[in-house]
Amino acid sequence: MKITFVGGGNMGSALISGLIRNGADRKDISVIEPDPERREKMKAEYGISVFESVDLLDCDLILLAVKPQQLFGVASALADKLSSQIVVSIAAGILTSDLSRWLKGYGRIIRVMPNTPAQVMKGISALYAMPQVSAQDRRMAEEVLSSVGSTIWLIDEGKMDAFTALCGSGPAYVFYFLEALIEAGTEMGFDAIDAKKMALETFSGAVALASESQDEPGILRKKVTSKGGTTERALLEMENSSVKEHVVQAIRAAEERSKELGIELGKTSC
Repeated sequence: MKITFVGGGNMGSALISGLIRNGADRKDISVIEPDPERREKMKAEYGISVFESVDLLDCDLILLAVKPQQLFGVASALADKLSSQIVVSIAAGILTSDLSRWLKGYGRIIRVMPNTPAQVMKGISALYAMPQVSAQDRRMAEEVLSSVGSTIWLIDEGKMDAFTALCGSGPAYVFYFLEALIEAGTEMGFDAIDAKKMALETFSGAVALASESQDEPGILRKKVTSKGGTTERALLEMENSSVKEHVVQAIRAAEERSKELGIELGKTSC
């Protein structure tokens, strides 16, 4: 499979790194990147072909790894160059119907929402395919995305907003909670380095336990919570402040904003 990336930013670079780690031939990977400094960096780091622009797309799959605000311009430039390539877009918020319209009705489009842990091969990506996409097309797209983590397929593109709110934005929620743990640690007298280590190890250990255990997170929480103990006191404080409810509300707010952005960005060419 020959793959052309449009955009060599963090997510594009993560996918290229994952493909190479999984045995992809560097000769089958190329990048279109207008920034000269980034072009040289990618050539040196990955040993792949990097171009400022191309007149002919010699590939099976083209992956659009640009910012949402740039996608209309990129699509306009590519519209007359497509033949039978699978177009995979990781531009957040852009509906497949809008991208198809910008590509003059092209239908072999797969929309993907990855998240930033893909940079360390621990991501999760949601994929949605337009009706014209074949089973083979799906397998090829999944091969690319599974190189940086796990994948799920969505039947309803509308669920992409919920996935974005939960998983696309999710790492920020985790980092926010880590910040709170570290702040608590420093307030209780630990230095910043030790506080960070304790927070990270506690979080990663708890996630590993939840991943390997047959018990649901609620059961694991109860196993840590002794009657009248320290954990119960902390959790009661959180319950009294409706922390869980506020988290759910925040994620639903992110979902709503994702829907709004999709509408706004889709009006680019109107």
